[in-house]
Amino acid sequence: MRLDRVGIVSKIGSSDAEAASVAIAKKLAGLGSEVYTLVPTSPDSVEVGSIEDMRDADLDMLVTLGGDGTTLRATRGIDSEVPMLTVNVGGNRGILSEITMEDMDSALSQISKGNIFLDRRVRVMASIRGQEFASALNEIYIGRTTLTKTSEFKIKFQNDTVKQKMDGVIVATPSGSTGHSFSLGGPILHESLDVLIITPVAPVFRLASIVVPDERIEITSSHDCNVVMDAQVVKTAEVGDAITITRNEKRAVFVRLKKSGLRQMTKLGF
Repeated sequence: MRLDRVGIVSKIGSSDAEAASVAIAKKLAGLGSEVYTLVPTSPDSVEVGSIEDMRDADLDMLVTLGGDGTTLRATRGIDSEVPMLTVNVGGNRGILSEITMEDMDSALSQISKGNIFLDRRVRVMASIRGQEFASALNEIYIGRTTLTKTSEFKIKFQNDTVKQKMDGVIVATPSGSTGHSFSLGGPILHESLDVLIITPVAPVFRLASIVVPDERIEITSSHDCNVVMDAQVVKTAEVGDAITITRNEKRAVFVRLKKSGLRQMTKLGF
């Protein structure tokens, strides 16, 4: 795998992640890479203003330093199939992380030799009245904005319709199956599947999660609601707005040093 141009995205406000960014930038520069960073690192790096500015750099790889929140932010910002090496620096469980800083030298060696495989993950995006929002790797949560009335949600997928009063709906990817959907009783899915999970939030009558093909899902609510992407970006929808959720044709691509089935379950301690 070529490493001519590599971007580094570190956790916001973390001195440990910024120090790791400096160290990795120097390692990459020593390998002859042109390095793009969001914070000043060394004379060998190119500082850019935002993750989005890295889109035009034609990167060979993106390194994320932090926890899952940093990985989700980077995935959304770069919005491409640039392979990402995820490094847990100051994260909690680091469900999406592949290595820690102690493994960095070995990882760069294996990447340079091509002793890796690429893990491609489904991403989803929501749109309202033709306006597309940022992609989500884990989930899109649609929840009522009013706390005094329970909304009725209508969910359409393929030729089926589900209608019920509840607080909200989560549409999760296999990557997000171990997140909020799981905490509400949803299933854990193998990360390689091309399906989505529809998980109701506090339905009036018991309604199990539904696993559907990763095609078009349309959700409407009887009240105004928020549309939340990966718990990081919030948009609003008005009564009657059709919130359309579709698969992003561009996958999130992760650099893996070894194959592991259900790696997220292992990270959770199962």
